[in-house]
Amino acid sequence: MTSTQDTTGLTVTSATLEEWRQLTEWCAAEGWNPGNGDAACFHPTDPEGFFTGRIDGRIASAVSIVRYGDDYAFLGHYLVRPDLRGRGIGLATWRAALPHAGARLIGLDAVPAQQGNYERSGFSAAYNTVRYGGNPLRSAGVAPGTVPVTPDLLSAISAYDRSCFPADRAAFVARWLTAPGHTAYARLADDGRITGYGAIRPGRDAHRIGPLFADTAADAEALFDSLTSGLGAEDQVAVDVPEPHAEAAALASVRGLTAQFPTTRMYTGPAPEVRTERVFGVTTLELG
Repeated sequence: MTSTQDTTGLTVTSATLEEWRQLTEWCAAEGWNPGNGDAACFHPTDPEGFFTGRIDGRIASAVSIVRYGDDYAFLGHYLVRPDLRGRGIGLATWRAALPHAGARLIGLDAVPAQQGNYERSGFSAAYNTVRYGGNPLRSAGVAPGTVPVTPDLLSAISAYDRSCFPADRAAFVARWLTAPGHTAYARLADDGRITGYGAIRPGRDAHRIGPLFADTAADAEALFDSLTSGLGAEDQVAVDVPEPHAEAAALASVRGLTAQFPTTRMYTGPAPEVRTERVFGVTTLELG
């Protein structure tokens, strides 16, 4: 992360929820299409893991390093106010915040322009993710075998989620699936087993699907169709698809979405073992 170092007066501290709502506006300005209620869902996951840098009392920079248990953390929201870029403020904020992760494996999703910088900071590329977006083809309604997520399903869904994500995040999953404006469906086998689940939420420019986790392409299709069945005729959607998953990319394309931009999943160590074949759409690029 090479820059001219001028970080005079920079103070880095943990951010409050209200401060983080301001950072959501920065994300929108960057074209990241944040969900309308993301800050309220993100911040409680690790309230000490959201950092802002201030100069002269004003927010100048940000980064989040959210801890999941004792072994895994995820880095996101790496931002510097546009008028202050090129002065080393981002790197100074990064260095001040990074110890929050401790010895945990850290993951992140890098935009192409930053990948080299992350490599120099000890991250290695694992795979690419592609955002697909557009006006999706609609189904007639909720697919058979697909049900709205209710409180009695949350425990089973969290167990399923653990197979797709590197750490237990039951509290986040419960909050994410029941947040105002979020719509969530589960896919059930004949014996009642969870064979997938997904969520959709309104964003600034498009509705965001994520996660989209499923045992099979047929399960993922049923969930996608159920999640989008309630949208208006002109509504846009976006979903972040792991590039190695050919069936996931095919689903997005068949439903009328087109590739928009890539990111690269990177880790500070070996990629964690999860059921990658179940990941048809990642939950978020900001918290993993």
